[in-house]
Amino acid sequence: MARPRRSDDTRQLLVEEGAAGFLANGYHGTGIKQVLDAVGVPKGSFYNYFDSKESFGRAVIDYHARCIQRNLAEALGPAPDPVTGLRAFFAKQMDEFIESDYTGGCLIANLGGELEGSETLRESLSGAFRTWRDGVAEALREAQELGLVRADIEAEELADLLVESWEGSVIRMKVDRSLEPLHKCLRRLLGDYFRP
Repeated sequence: MARPRRSDDTRQLLVEEGAAGFLANGYHGTGIKQVLDAVGVPKGSFYNYFDSKESFGRAVIDYHARCIQRNLAEALGPAPDPVTGLRAFFAKQMDEFIESDYTGGCLIANLGGELEGSETLRESLSGAFRTWRDGVAEALREAQELGLVRADIEAEELADLLVESWEGSVIRMKVDRSLEPLHKCLRRLLGDYFRP
């Protein structure tokens, strides 16, 4: 039997399937064989693409971080102002939570609670959070310059507060099976505390 070619497309399919598996079942609950079977890749071929499950996990986290950046850019790009763009970004996430029947949540936060024993993956998760925070901070800084967001607190600090509050609200959403904690987060921060 001919050895399958190492392909960037196949690698990407494995990463996307891994992201879905990690979101549904966690890192430890997602088997490599399960991912390979879903993509139709022979079991022995995994190491053509990744050195270990840990390097696979790092690739999944990096992929998810890029998706967040892309979604944030897509929401901010056409928006009339940065605050409206941020609201659109979070609204899209809420739509996805409804589609998934309030399961899953945020891959980065889910893995953060599960992978505290792996320094490599902890660093990847920290970088992913920082990238997300930096994108939100950039939007808030622009909103500060436009007079739409209070300027007496650094944009990075406001972004940390928003992202961290959102993640806590996502946990509450999953428990209550309701978007109300997410609406409350945005209402209290973007609609009140962040205003000039």
